Amino acid sequence: MKNLNFSQFAVSLLVTISGIAVLPVAAQAVSVRAEVVATGLANPWGVAFLPEGQWLVTEKGGSMRVVGADGRIGEPLQGLPQIAAGGQGGLLDVLADSAFAQNRTVYFCFSEPGMGNQSSANSTALASARLSVDHRRLENVRVIFSQKPKVASRAHFGCRIVESRDGTLFMTLGDRFSRMQDAQTLDNHHGKVIRIRKDGGIPPDNPFVKRGGALPEIWSYGHRNGQGATLAPDGSFWMHEHGPQGGDEINVPQAGRNYGWPVITYGENYGGGKIGDGITSRDGLEQPLHYWAPSIAPSGMAFVTSDRYGPAMKGSLLVGSLKFGYVNRITLAGGKVQGEQKLIADIGDRIRDVKQGPDGFIYVLTDNSRGRLIRLQPS
Repeated sequence: MKNLNFSQFAVSLLVTISGIAVLPVAAQAVSVRAEVVATGLANPWGVAFLPEGQWLVTEKGGSMRVVGADGRIGEPLQGLPQIAAGGQGGLLDVLADSAFAQNRTVYFCFSEPGMGNQSSANSTALASARLSVDHRRLENVRVIFSQKPKVASRAHFGCRIVESRDGTLFMTLGDRFSRMQDAQTLDNHHGKVIRIRKDGGIPPDNPFVKRGGALPEIWSYGHRNGQGATLAPDGSFWMHEHGPQGGDEINVPQAGRNYGWPVITYGENYGGGKIGDGITSRDGLEQPLHYWAPSIAPSGMAFVTSDRYGPAMKGSLLVGSLKFGYVNRITLAGGKVQGEQKLIADIGDRIRDVKQGPDGFIYVLTDNSRGRLIRLQPS
């Protein structure tokens, strides 16, 4: 295994919270090193944790593999549905059920192709399945949610899955790029966070269940392209989303709230120029907890709740950066960002996923044709 050592340093950025500019105080820096667990994964996108120190990893091109505790990468699992791989689409996030040891159930999201006269269209779908005991196939595969409407697009699928403490599933859904105005209406799933039961049913306490013309799966709206999501230590759902050119955001979506895209944003059109009226706030639209300008292109998200890295690291929020290839450590106090630190900044690869395993270690996926599964070790 190759160990990479990195020096300690902290970075403070100008953050705007509730319209007030504040300069965060840099928190105590921590030091970690990257331990390569497995290499040779083809553009891995999501990682889930299996018993006995094994991992389930998706590859964007359409394969799912089990990585053994010894780092050996298994053959592609059989039984996956048809996947519209291309552009930003493909086989995306994966999650093991909290009762996996008893039911062997996993959930995965993917870009689902259209049928018939919609064969050129696609959308994000969520499926459940049972992983066979021999780790060779997925059984009882069932699509429990399919984003509507399908459109001809290769962008903004979103697609992070989180199981909440009450057993429901949250999933982030992108605005599909060409349909960004849909994020402001409730008759579609574009630019939304949804919340469903594990069988695909609708929780009766979802915010729009009784509103005519609104899709009952919707939890929150006005999002652009959420590619990171997690539960906070208090059980609340957190996510981040890509801005256009600047304006990547961290949000804590509340039931029924509107997070503003594309009416308000801290980003701008690619190549420059205002989006819409070029405003960053409006009554009735939620402000992000934190934003990045310029963008870091975030992907993957996890809170550190274990004692593996010492007290300074515990409680930190970690976010991967696709653009710059580091793990961004965010320190929080009173629900506000206090400082940031770049971890494994010399890794040399895009960071696609960041999750804390049941062993308390943080695991990272790097996104390239020979992607790696990495364990962060305290230095």
